[in-house]
Amino acid sequence: MSDMLVPLYKLPEHHVLLRTLAESGIEIRRGLVPEKHKVTAWVRENFRPSWVDECEAAFARVPVSCWIAVEKGELIGFGCYDATCRGFFGPTGVSEAARGKGVGKAILLACLHAMQAEGYGYAAIGGVGPKEFYAKAAGAIEIPDSTPGIYKGMLSALRNPNG
Repeated sequence: MSDMLVPLYKLPEHHVLLRTLAESGIEIRRGLVPEKHKVTAWVRENFRPSWVDECEAAFARVPVSCWIAVEKGELIGFGCYDATCRGFFGPTGVSEAARGKGVGKAILLACLHAMQAEGYGYAAIGGVGPKEFYAKAAGAIEIPDSTPGIYKGMLSALRNPNG
């Protein structure tokens, strides 16, 4: 899986999407440090173990670089940036029940806009699965010859190809 690059100075607006989700009862916001144990437990239960480590790194930053989606008091999605490398977006995930509602796109854009506000001109998305999603949602383009990229030689990849 190759990496992708997003020019943050050309990001699409996201306030309308955030407002639409809020009106339907879904809040997209930056995680709070006292929520770290709940977020990382949810990530552990629903996604790869290595994503828990990256999520913990995002919660250690100031400001926290983990954004979450909450519906009726329940976590339904998350996205991180500056977790494994500065300037990188990911990991990110949305519960199966919440997919198709724009939650993933909203988390992505919230993170990318936060990166732009922190002074980044570009963001990398490492080891991308759904290339078409990132291209359409944020204008991401594939970085040639970027496999395996920053993850080369990672211990968990040597033990377990699923993370």
